[in-house]
Amino acid sequence: MTTVGVPTEIKTDEYRVALTPAGVRELVDRGHEVVVQQGAGEGSAITDDEYVAQGARILPDADAVFEQAGMIVKVKEPQPVEVARLRPDHVLFTYLHLAPDTALTQGLMDSGATCIAYETVEDPQGRLPLLAPMSEVAGKIATQAGAFMLEKPLGGRGLLLGGVPGVAAGKVVVIGAGVVGLTAAEIAIGMGAETYVLDRNIDRLREVDFLLNNRCSTVFSTTLNVERLLPEADLVIGAVLVHGAKAPHVITREHLGLMKRNAVLVDVSIDQGGCFETSRPTTHSDPTYEVDGVTHYCVANMPGAVPITSTFALTNATMPYVVRLASAGARGALEADPGFLAGLNVAAGAVTYEPVARDQGREHVPAVEALAGLAG
Repeated sequence: MTTVGVPTEIKTDEYRVALTPAGVRELVDRGHEVVVQQGAGEGSAITDDEYVAQGARILPDADAVFEQAGMIVKVKEPQPVEVARLRPDHVLFTYLHLAPDTALTQGLMDSGATCIAYETVEDPQGRLPLLAPMSEVAGKIATQAGAFMLEKPLGGRGLLLGGVPGVAAGKVVVIGAGVVGLTAAEIAIGMGAETYVLDRNIDRLREVDFLLNNRCSTVFSTTLNVERLLPEADLVIGAVLVHGAKAPHVITREHLGLMKRNAVLVDVSIDQGGCFETSRPTTHSDPTYEVDGVTHYCVANMPGAVPITSTFALTNATMPYVVRLASAGARGALEADPGFLAGLNVAAGAVTYEPVARDQGREHVPAVEALAGLAG
């Protein structure tokens, strides 16, 4: 039997929770115990009574959850006070986004805990099944938020993205044609904006062209093509992803001089360090800042704004993995599935995910080697 702990998320403006009552039921039916911090689900409209009805125990605070649970499931990366609660016998399963965060990486290494990142777990096709649902949410929010920030009272250009009869629509440039880019473009097209999607993968651009029914312009992503589009863009959405690694800068500070005054940049890659040189993380409470006359929206947990949708979308994807971890233990579950093993980022005090080690200049210990030292 494994005791699975669900603490309340404490990152600023974070309202999601890592397990729903359905997830509790799945675990309890398999003989596991689930402890949930009091009020952990309130931000997602889930009451303590709903958890209790499915067999969970409610604990008064995070200290009690971390003390009693051997496996901790979260949504966002652990904050410093949470890192301090981790023990070598803990299995942590959450989004980590370690590449740009050396302090968090060191803290997890020092804890000795086994730390598995949602965002680097792969399926048999090499896709990222635990990142995809939040990418879908973030892509949709990116366009919604960008359209909102274009309004004059919020510091924008004063432009309606979809235009009206007799007045041209705004132009949206989406850089990156993955899940975020596709959903961002979908919403932009739905709003009536003139939409461009850039990527370096021609096959993916073909897919996007087909999926969006030729309603956007697909452009091969080069520095020159970006520079040609920026002067016309009202909203630019950065949706660049390199699996588990820091995002490359596709727009530099110099490029901001090409843009219209009060145009908007939305950086969905901010969790991985940001794909605009001038990006820095912001919060839902204070989402934007201005650099060289261009508004930047760089909220690091965009899906947290719609926690009812996001919590259920995320836990639908994570629940089978949580059950496997609880039932087989970290070593058993990871060794049985190479894609799941790709989620292991830190174990036994070592960095086990090569892109993180490379970006931070740390030694990389292969995941299979680190697992060999785990108890089970």
